[in-house]
Amino acid sequence: MKLTIDHLVIAAADLASGTDYVAGILGIAPQAGGAHPRMGTHNRVLGMAGGVYLEVIAIDPDAPAPARPRWFGLDQGNVRARLEQGPFLAHWAARVEAPLDLTHMQAEHPDRLPPVVPMTRGDLRWRLTVPGDGSLPAWREAGHEAGEGLLPTLIQWDVDNYPGVSLPRQPLSLIRLTGSHPRAALLRQGLAWMGANTLIDVEQADGPARLAAQIETPSGLKVLA
Repeated sequence: MKLTIDHLVIAAADLASGTDYVAGILGIAPQAGGAHPRMGTHNRVLGMAGGVYLEVIAIDPDAPAPARPRWFGLDQGNVRARLEQGPFLAHWAARVEAPLDLTHMQAEHPDRLPPVVPMTRGDLRWRLTVPGDGSLPAWREAGHEAGEGLLPTLIQWDVDNYPGVSLPRQPLSLIRLTGSHPRAALLRQGLAWMGANTLIDVEQADGPARLAAQIETPSGLKVLA
C-alpha cells in the first residue's frame, strides 16, 4: 500500500471548545462542516496546504444515539476522561487512492484491517475502517497490541471533490506528525505493513500514548497535541 495523510482529528466535548482550541493555537478557526447521522457526531473543518485538512469532531447533542458505537473511541471511557481535560489531537486518517480499493484490501486482510464502513455527508461519499466497538484502530501481534490513535484510520473517497481538494487552503502546513508509545516497535511494524511508516515518526516512551502535529503558521511553528 502507498498512503497519504488525509486529515487530522481533533476530538472535543463540543464543537465550540474544539474550534477555540484550534484557533487559539493556529490562529485560524475551523469552519462549518456537517453531521454524520450514522455515527451521531458532527464536525468543523479547516483546509491546509498539500491537500491535508483538520477536523474537529464531537458528539452531536441534537442527534439520536446511533445503533452502533461512535467512531474514534468517542463512547469509550478513556477518551471521555481525556476530553474532560479539554480538546486534543486524538487521531489521523490516511488516504487510499485508486487503483487500490479499500474494501477489497480489507476483505483480503480482515485480521489486519477493521471493517470498512460507508459514510455520507451532504454530497460527500467515502469509506473508512472502523472497529466494530468504535475504538481507535490497533495493531496486534503475538498477543500484544498498540494503537491509541497513532495507527491511522484508512479512508477512501468516492467523490472527486473531497475536503482535501474543495476546502479553501489556509496558510497552514503540516510539517511533521509524531507519536510516542510504550510499544513503539510494534506500532512501527504495523505502520510499515500499511505503507504509512514514512508519514509519522513514532518514538519509544513510557506512559500514555501521545500524538502531536507540528504545523507551520503565519506566526511560526505551532504544535497540536
